[in-house]
Amino acid sequence: MKNIYHKIYQNRHFLLFILLFAYLQSIYGRILIRQDINVYTFTPEAAFAALLRSGLLFVITLFFIRKWKKRNVFDSKTILKIFTSSLLAFVLVIQLIGFLVAIAFGNVERNFNSHTLSITLFSHFLDGIIYGCFFLAYYYYQSNKKQQQKLASYKESLAESKINQLKAQLNPHFLFNNLNVLDQLIEEDKHKASDFLNEFAEIYRYVLHSSDQELMTVEQEINFVMRYFKLIQHKYGSAYQLHIEVKNQKGLIVPMTLQLLIENAIQHNLGTKENPVYIKIKVDENITILNNLNLKQNNKSTSGRALKNLKEQYGLLSEHQIEFQQTENKFSVIVPIIHIQNK
Repeated sequence: MKNIYHKIYQNRHFLLFILLFAYLQSIYGRILIRQDINVYTFTPEAAFAALLRSGLLFVITLFFIRKWKKRNVFDSKTILKIFTSSLLAFVLVIQLIGFLVAIAFGNVERNFNSHTLSITLFSHFLDGIIYGCFFLAYYYYQSNKKQQQKLASYKESLAESKINQLKAQLNPHFLFNNLNVLDQLIEEDKHKASDFLNEFAEIYRYVLHSSDQELMTVEQEINFVMRYFKLIQHKYGSAYQLHIEVKNQKGLIVPMTLQLLIENAIQHNLGTKENPVYIKIKVDENITILNNLNLKQNNKSTSGRALKNLKEQYGLLSEHQIEFQQTENKFSVIVPIIHIQNK
């Protein structure tokens, strides 16, 4: 009983539509037949009776749907089969109920003579066609809506799984690159190596925290990248210089975006004290990361996996893509800021 009440409540708007349609239909029929308008014209008992008959038709139709519907999508042949069978079964059941009531009240001859029977059969067929079409259209709409929700949920789960997979690839990338720097510093200057290790341990806590997040605030990422660049200075001194211009800190970005792009600039460009590589981060409506070009000679070819990885994450999380631009002297990357509504 509780389940039936829940189903009625769940589909209350559709049932209310059926009731209103039946009410207007009864008013029109009474005016057409009686050619008069009085209090009886607007009484609702015919509408409620039509609602009960419609409910019976819906139950019958649902029975045939569950019996013959093999796939999530209707085909025209199956729809026609369900509709025809439901209509015939509905008319037969209504007539049987009417016959049993007529027997109980002794009205068989009056209600089941040839003239009355032909009128009631036509009326029930017409009602069955009208309300059957309403129900099938509503059922198809609800089924399609549920299917779209399942598809959206599946795509969201797939995207989340893909993002987690991409993050799992980025964290070792960050770790191994900085361990290589540490290895070189140990050989060159043990005191610098010790300072580097302490700062790296603090920064890696943020990396581990961000690995559980799809997005981080722009402010958090700016603070992180400033601390990260101090690690770079342990190794390279003033050979690489960073300037950050922030006009807007609202919004979200993929964790470690800025760190990866700074690392990319350092990896591909040779900076010296006399001829440094200038890296500029400008935060406005978007984030622009810009550096002058001084490409390393005999630079080892890289797969570019980190940048491809980053681009894939933005493809999954944002309507806008990362843009890469290169001229003869400069390389820039435009990163879209993600807002909650785009998430």
